[in-house]
Amino acid sequence: MARDDTLDSFLDLSAALTGFATLRLRGTGQAEAYLATLTEVVGEATVEALLDAWRTMAAQTEVDRALRCRILSDDRLGPVARNIIKMWYVGTWYALPADWREAYATTDRDRTFVVSPEAYTEGLLWPAIGANPSGAKPLGYAMWATPPRIETV
Repeated sequence: MARDDTLDSFLDLSAALTGFATLRLRGTGQAEAYLATLTEVVGEATVEALLDAWRTMAAQTEVDRALRCRILSDDRLGPVARNIIKMWYVGTWYALPADWREAYATTDRDRTFVVSPEAYTEGLLWPAIGANPSGAKPLGYAMWATPPRIETV
């Protein structure tokens, strides 16, 4: 499969997992780095299995239910999908559970690390809570002196 198709599928899956639109995910500038990290850590075969499962269910009417049942509940794909969520929100790849590594790991690169220097400031955590990251993207002097304003829906 072409790299662009893989990236598009990764972004579509990521949008379903995070609740953010693919345009917002692309806007972080981290999509390629996150896909590269995912592939490097879990291997191409696991990434393709995950994206193939996603492509199969993406056309269904109950995508959320299918996502929970077929990916998040799967022994192989579930921990990887949950790590994708964490990676988008906080910019860190967290080491997968030991039982996952014993059963599925194909590389020894699974450890906890920050994906890129920009990952922290571009994390989805910040727009999700209506704040800017401490020490980056400031709105002005003493902006952290007051709590973030979180709008209720």
